[in-house]
Amino acid sequence: MGLNHIFLFIAVISPLLVLARAWRPGGIFHGWRIAAIIVLAITGAAWLFFREYAGYVGGGAWFALLFLPAVGLRKASQLAAHGRYESARRLTALLQFLHPTAQLRDQVQLFQTLESRNAASPKIQVEPLPQIVYRRLRIAPAVVIFILLNLAAYGVELWRDALNNPIMLHRLGALDVSAVINGGEFWRLFTALFLHYNPVHLVFNLFALYVLGPPLEKTIGTVRFAACYLISGIGSTAGVVVLTQLKIIRAAELIGASGCIMGIVGAWAGFLLRHHHVWQAKQRLLNILLIIAIQIVFDIFTPEVSSSAHLCGLASGFLIGLAVAPKRTPFSQSV
Repeated sequence: MGLNHIFLFIAVISPLLVLARAWRPGGIFHGWRIAAIIVLAITGAAWLFFREYAGYVGGGAWFALLFLPAVGLRKASQLAAHGRYESARRLTALLQFLHPTAQLRDQVQLFQTLESRNAASPKIQVEPLPQIVYRRLRIAPAVVIFILLNLAAYGVELWRDALNNPIMLHRLGALDVSAVINGGEFWRLFTALFLHYNPVHLVFNLFALYVLGPPLEKTIGTVRFAACYLISGIGSTAGVVVLTQLKIIRAAELIGASGCIMGIVGAWAGFLLRHHHVWQAKQRLLNILLIIAIQIVFDIFTPEVSSSAHLCGLASGFLIGLAVAPKRTPFSQSV
């Protein structure tokens, strides 16, 4: 799974999601639809003429026309919320070069008005990114532990040169169905969850854990979250073993925390389906279903990944989510 393939997937799926949102009542602004169509057009042209680099070209267009404006607008809103209207106006004005739409022009005028009305107001410092990350992880000790375990395991892989040596990777604990069934090496169901093929594989899984893990851990508790992560992960590797034995899928060595991550997604789905009374449960469930749909599409077009492991982890997490109860603390985190 190379970067070109990943960027190509993002450059196609993300604009399609933007266009899909345009059909909702009170949906996105017209300018975002135009930007999405431009990204799709650039990606399609690159696919026709420069297929080996289409992902990089399309990914660059997505980053410039959709990602940067979206992140920039969010940052501008945060600046305005903290009374820094001049900084918000300048940032929005810069974004107009990438996204020259009526929405941004209205935002610039709004920030100018607020700036003139609050010229004498004291400046309030915006919380730095490291503090935001720290505050998010402070409520999720299990997430921190799993991130550190994955990083430590990757450090061992680098130390033993396992990334370039399949034999060493097998010794470290890659999932080998034959070794599990014939050799009784059931510990591989666990160790395979902490190994990764390359930095991209590791970063994607850890980023997903950072995004999805803390709110779920705060909602159901640290012990139950840790159990959900591990049980759904082992459910994914055990499911692969069973499906291989039934000759439904072909035998292959597998590693990665993707089964655990999909277990978190499944747990969110099961939890929100059962506890539909919690705040914004319907919207959050729709977000989770969207994540599942994107993952399924990605698996279909990426033969290098194990869709079976993802689905088994998803199913295991879903069953856990149906059974687990929320903590007594308010349900305040968003998915």
